[in-house]
Amino acid sequence: MAPQTSNIGSNGFVSKTQHYLKVKKPLLERQRRARMNKCLDTLKTLVAEFQGDDAILRMDKAEMLEAALVFMRKQVVKQQAPVSPLPMDSFKNGYMNAVSEISRVMACTPAMSVDVGKTVMTHLGVEFQRMLQADQVQTSVAPRPLSPASSGYHSDNEDSESAASPKPAQETMWRPW
Repeated sequence: MAPQTSNIGSNGFVSKTQHYLKVKKPLLERQRRARMNKCLDTLKTLVAEFQGDDAILRMDKAEMLEAALVFMRKQVVKQQAPVSPLPMDSFKNGYMNAVSEISRVMACTPAMSVDVGKTVMTHLGVEFQRMLQADQVQTSVAPRPLSPASSGYHSDNEDSESAASPKPAQETMWRPW
């Protein structure tokens, strides 16, 4: 047999390098792996919580990481393309909800006259139609692009002579107050 060399020097001490290789490196590696496993378990529970599915809890580490990546990519796609209604659409929906609530309350009120209810509902319908028409006119009229030399003031426009004499309002806007 070949003679075994001892890691202990002639004076009985272990060098720092030998101590690091024998004791510290495996200890640091165990700590690093424990930290990674702890983070993987946290990630696993978070994804299971957000997905509402416990299937990820039974996966091995690689499958769990793949599932977490798929889940996060789906979340990014959802955030990039939010489906939020336009402010006018939201207002129209709220208006229609209010009209239906008014109709329900008037129908449940025993002392409510049918003529009064009819008048109120007709008025609300006419106002809704007027609002729809105003919205269509606003969306169909696009602002003219200004020339590069234009300062953006009204006097720069071609029809400045028509703006010199203000036109009277055609119809006064109804205000509830």
